[in-house]
Amino acid sequence: MELRTKVINLNTAGFPEIIDLSKQIDSVLKEFKFIEGLLTVFVPGSTAGITTIEYEPGLLKDIPALCEKLAPQSAVYAHNETWHDGNGFSHVLAALFKPSLSIPFADGKPILGTWQQVVLADFDNRPRQRQVVIQLMGNTEN
Repeated sequence: MELRTKVINLNTAGFPEIIDLSKQIDSVLKEFKFIEGLLTVFVPGSTAGITTIEYEPGLLKDIPALCEKLAPQSAVYAHNETWHDGNGFSHVLAALFKPSLSIPFADGKPILGTWQQVVLADFDNRPRQRQVVIQLMGNTEN
C-alpha cells in the first residue's frame, strides 16, 4: 500500500467558474502508476468546492443559476458585515458543496459514471490562485 500527494495550481476567474479536473486526476494516477485504491481531491480554502457533475454546457449554466437561488449574491450576509469583502454567498455555497471528495479507482482509472466528471467549483467573487490537492492511497504497478 502506497500513499502519494500531488498539488495542482490553478488560476480561476471566480464565480461562476466550474473546472473539469478529469485530465489532472488521470495524469496523477499515471504519474504515480497507481492501479487500485482510493483517491481524494481537496481544495484548501473556504470559497470553493469539489463535486461531480456531467460537465456539459447546460449544467455549466444550471449550477450557477441554482447557486444564485440558494445563496443570492445580493442577499445580506453577516460575513460581509464583519469583513466587508462581499463574498458571504461564496462561503455559504462552499459549505454546501464541501471541499473534498473521495473516489475509488481500479485498473488505473477513477470509478465514475459514464457522464460523471470531478470538478472544482469556484464560488469567490474575484479571481483566485487555487491549489487542488490529489492524494492517492493504494497499490501501484510492480
